[in-house]
Amino acid sequence: MLELLALMGLLLICLVIVIKSADIFVDNLVEIGLVLGISEIILGVTASAIGTSLPEFGSAMIAILGGNHDVGIGCAIGANIWNMSGIIGISAIFVGLITTTAQEIRRDGVMALITALTLMISLFVMKSMSFVFGIILILMYVVYLWILIKAQKTSEIDEVKCCEVTEETSEKRSLKLKPFLLAFVGLFGLALGCRIIVYSTIEISEILNIPGALAGILLALGTTAPEFFTVLSSAKKGLNSLAIGTVFGSNIFNILIGLGLPSLFVLIPVDPLTIYFDTPVMVSITILLLLLIKRGMKLTRVEGSILVASYIIYMTIRVLIM
Repeated sequence: MLELLALMGLLLICLVIVIKSADIFVDNLVEIGLVLGISEIILGVTASAIGTSLPEFGSAMIAILGGNHDVGIGCAIGANIWNMSGIIGISAIFVGLITTTAQEIRRDGVMALITALTLMISLFVMKSMSFVFGIILILMYVVYLWILIKAQKTSEIDEVKCCEVTEETSEKRSLKLKPFLLAFVGLFGLALGCRIIVYSTIEISEILNIPGALAGILLALGTTAPEFFTVLSSAKKGLNSLAIGTVFGSNIFNILIGLGLPSLFVLIPVDPLTIYFDTPVMVSITILLLLLIKRGMKLTRVEGSILVASYIIYMTIRVLIM
């Protein structure tokens, strides 16, 4: 009993650390973007997405290379479903309004859908993940990064055409070490706090005799804590492009790198339930999110509630099937 209380206390403390770390990370990431002239959406789908995806990436890599293939694949796919339905849905409910642009949806939203479809179709055909599969996924990510770099350069040209750089703006964009250090501190706090959250979650599951399937679900929720708090913090601050970009970028990274990289080293068999249920759900949730956003290039509490409800339905069916 004492051990359980201690773990719950540790879990609550780490949640506070993660929330504060997310605030520090987002604030300084935006400042770095201003200093380097990087747009908010590019920061979201690259630095923020990759940084916050490290817990599930590491968990998936360790699980797959350690022979626990179902855990690793489930972590990546489960994280993506939760990102699009739970995290962005709860953020929309809490904040009330998250806006985006057609350009962001056409590039990052469509890329997230293509990534999900590629995984689903490949698994339907091959039933496993091989070296060739890994190469294809990694090449897709390289192409995506090239598109982002091209978009950033176009944005810089437009900015130069529309605005004259004054001495005041030049001073604001002077390079300083402090935001880089604070961003690293925030990211470290996210990684450390979430690692302890994952540990505490697993230990509590074992003490309470929670079945393995549910323990795996809790693990996926734990590893996506950085995305959750980063997206929620960004949405609260009105940084909608950063919030949306983090979700789409994280989903793209989780599949193309999180599953593509370990596929280079080992042949990964995939459970039929993952192939014929989880991946189609991931594709369906991606389509649902894009359709809800495209109605007015925004997510309100209504759309957020629909997304959260879709996750509850998915989890209920998943647990019943298990």
